[in-house]
Amino acid sequence: AVVSTQSTGTDERMTQRLAPKDQTIQEAYDIPANFLEIDVTNPETHGIGNKRYTDYEVRLKTNLPIFRVQESSVRRRYSDFEWLRGELEKESKIIVPTLPGKALKRLLPFRGDDGIYEEEFIEERRQGIEGFINKIAGHPLAQNEKCLHMFLTEPMIDKNYLPGKVRPH
Repeated sequence: AVVSTQSTGTDERMTQRLAPKDQTIQEAYDIPANFLEIDVTNPETHGIGNKRYTDYEVRLKTNLPIFRVQESSVRRRYSDFEWLRGELEKESKIIVPTLPGKALKRLLPFRGDDGIYEEEFIEERRQGIEGFINKIAGHPLAQNEKCLHMFLTEPMIDKNYLPGKVRPH
């Protein structure tokens, strides 16, 4: 921008804002050019006693060409999110966000509540891991990692997979 140094008024060459382009109704309600939605929902606790665990449904909807499917639904445990985080730290160039904590105090015996199986805790963790997976999946460099694709689309995670990059389909 050119700004006048004279104190007697404004310079006529001053930069003006561009008027926003009016959006048609069709454009406003059309499918966005690129979208990526990941929901972590439907927590379920399985097993009894100290063999209990909670898993979550991880639902992907996208039209990004890097993903070979446009929709998928898989179930993942907290430890699966930890695995993904570890793989990305080893294999990618991104700064990987943190996961919600392990809740070690909730694992102690003789509690008056259900510990990590309390609904309130499960919901807090669900929100935390949903934020985590959306931050990662939204990162262009992470979108190329095989581990992310496997995590989001494969029913079983092959922990012996060969790390690498994914090419757009």
